[in-house]
Amino acid sequence: MVRFDSGRICLDLVATGAQESEQLCGVAELGRWLLGAGLVPGGTRLAGLDADWLARFVELRYCIAQLVNAELGTSVEGASTALDRVNVLAAAPPPGVRAIRGADGGLVRTLSRAPECGALLAVVARDAVDLLTDPEARARLRQCEGDNCRLLYLDTSRGRRRRWCSSEVCGNRERVARHRRRVAAL
Repeated sequence: MVRFDSGRICLDLVATGAQESEQLCGVAELGRWLLGAGLVPGGTRLAGLDADWLARFVELRYCIAQLVNAELGTSVEGASTALDRVNVLAAAPPPGVRAIRGADGGLVRTLSRAPECGALLAVVARDAVDLLTDPEARARLRQCEGDNCRLLYLDTSRGRRRRWCSSEVCGNRERVARHRRRVAAL
């Protein structure tokens, strides 16, 4: 199941490879992720979506993960090469958007032309650049403290004391485990 708990689209992409199983294991999954992440509006045809797109998004995911881990101090190996690659991808123009009237008469967002892989990669790469060059946002980067969870997220809590990528998932697991330990100790 693809999750969008991180608070940033670039971290949501990293999350697709940080869970127990690969979340982008095929072109269809990438299409669902692009839609769920809001990179393409609902109903957008992804006619060009193919294995090349998948490989390019997985490569970007790897590069962003290297950069974020370097910022968190967990690994710096390959960060320079990753930075170069993210910068190249971020330099491409993002997809053009426009507003049109929907079936109900309200304005809805659509793309000005069929989405191209490079343009969608640019959106994610620019988000990574924005995150990593903003000292306040960078200071809010966290790794989930849940057992066996490697997800990264942006701590936007008031006291900056958020411990889990998702209170409903990892937080709930931790609370259940704590309860079971207390009951077993009785």
